Amino acid sequence: MKSTYAILACALAYASSAYAQTTLLTAKAYLDVHTGQLINNPTLLIKDDKIVRITTNGQLRPPKGAQTINLPNKILVPGLMDMHVHLTSDAADNFLASRNYSIPRQTVKAVKNAKTTLLAGFTTVRNLGASGYSVIATRDGINAKEIPGPRIFSAGHSISITGGHCDDNFSAPEKKSLSAGVADGPWAVRAKVRENIKYGANTIKICATGGVFSKGTKVGVQQFSEQELKAAADEAHLRGLVIAAHAHGTSGIKAAIRAGIDSIEHCSFMDKEAIQLALKHGTYLSCDIYNTEYTLAFGEANGVPQENINKEKLVSKAQRESFTKAVNAGVKMVFGSDAAIYPHGDNAQQFSRMVKFGMTPLQAIQSSTIHSAALLKLNNVGQIKTGFIADIIAVDDNPLRDISTLENVRFVMKEGTVFKN
Repeated sequence: MKSTYAILACALAYASSAYAQTTLLTAKAYLDVHTGQLINNPTLLIKDDKIVRITTNGQLRPPKGAQTINLPNKILVPGLMDMHVHLTSDAADNFLASRNYSIPRQTVKAVKNAKTTLLAGFTTVRNLGASGYSVIATRDGINAKEIPGPRIFSAGHSISITGGHCDDNFSAPEKKSLSAGVADGPWAVRAKVRENIKYGANTIKICATGGVFSKGTKVGVQQFSEQELKAAADEAHLRGLVIAAHAHGTSGIKAAIRAGIDSIEHCSFMDKEAIQLALKHGTYLSCDIYNTEYTLAFGEANGVPQENINKEKLVSKAQRESFTKAVNAGVKMVFGSDAAIYPHGDNAQQFSRMVKFGMTPLQAIQSSTIHSAALLKLNNVGQIKTGFIADIIAVDDNPLRDISTLENVRFVMKEGTVFKN
């Protein structure tokens, strides 16, 4: 019964969030993710969706009509950000059967997974590829306050060469099936970027190399030419959008960086030159180093073909070695988990792997807060700070001491509205 009341309370708070509200939030401490300091006994005054005042002297009194939330044993952390998710897919679904899901079915999945992701403490995500503009519709429903979910940057269709990683290579040849993001040649690539933007994309993704979960592609082999990659980057930047490139292989990573792509996804085979290029160009790397365990443990049972499992075995060790080398070199890193390859809601389990393979706990948290905000060019999220959007989570312990505490988020506020308490 208690959980029912809690859900009802959150629903009522959500339904009323269109109206002005003031909240006074107190806690044991909050984490300043910029400095790494733990600030004790804070009181946050939140009006509508913003933090308007922070004190630590306990003298701030709730304004008339304000709701008060006391979390005396909790540590506040900025809402987390995941720069690589796929909300329309579930890891536990049969791999091949799920490729025949209709767009409405995929949209229902996205609505469900968006809520799960938010309640896990991730208040901003970047969805890098989905059929039929399904996640764009989900994002618009969230923005209209019709459904709960994180702030979403959605790429629409992933852009792919014919027969590439993001094409439909599982259908029989006589079906002549092409994914909606297929484009060959610089002008066709530009047109596809424009088409995604026409239908609501607020970020762009292009597949520069082969990948693990496609048929007939080699993960290390470059697909788009550098000229095509540059056309995509130029068109995205012309329209003011950030662009990501799926790239496992060394030559594809380098070509994407030189072409001006903003973030490289996966980054499995990084040599010294690739790392130096990323440093030179200020390119962000997004390395999904958690999901290997899930794929190797459950992939076969979930119908993942042996070809794809073998490719996961090929990239997993190399990807983690590349991650360590990039961290040691000081390359800019963001948190990207490839959620859907493992169950949604488990995103935070990647933090412990990031620490295991070279990051400090603070660096791992910064990758999911201030660095992800910088990649998306958001100057008012990712910190608990006056004037910033009130995206706030609460956990039981100091995450700098125990990073795994982020796997059990107790409280979630997004834009001043409480979704989990």
